[in-house]
Amino acid sequence: MEEPKFAFEDLKVYRKSLDFIDMVYDLTDSFPKEEIYKLTSQYTRAATSIAFNIAEGSGDTDAQFNRFLQIALNSLKECLVCTTIALRREYIDNTTNKNLREKMVELSKMITGLQKYLKIAQSKTNINRLKTTD
Repeated sequence: MEEPKFAFEDLKVYRKSLDFIDMVYDLTDSFPKEEIYKLTSQYTRAATSIAFNIAEGSGDTDAQFNRFLQIALNSLKECLVCTTIALRREYIDNTTNKNLREKMVELSKMITGLQKYLKIAQSKTNINRLKTTD
């Protein structure tokens, strides 16, 4: 018997965000121990915030989901800053930096694509609502 699922678990962007979280956790395990309450903590919180906001916003109105997706995008930008700091502090190499940035670009495109879809759907709903009130 299959375990029960929530609808957001089927979203590709949600699953990709979980993959990114795994990458960040694996990566930050190698950071110096003095970073545990600094960069490591910030990086993992920002990465998990992406998935949290996708999950939290789904199933709500399109406008609310869009708001949560914007928060997820902001967390993604935070991850970019963490990646840059890690590179500058030489906690990661250029190859790791490039791989992380590619994943972040992919997630960013997926989130903004979903936002565009929601805005179009919301516009169509508003137009239909206007037609039915005439």
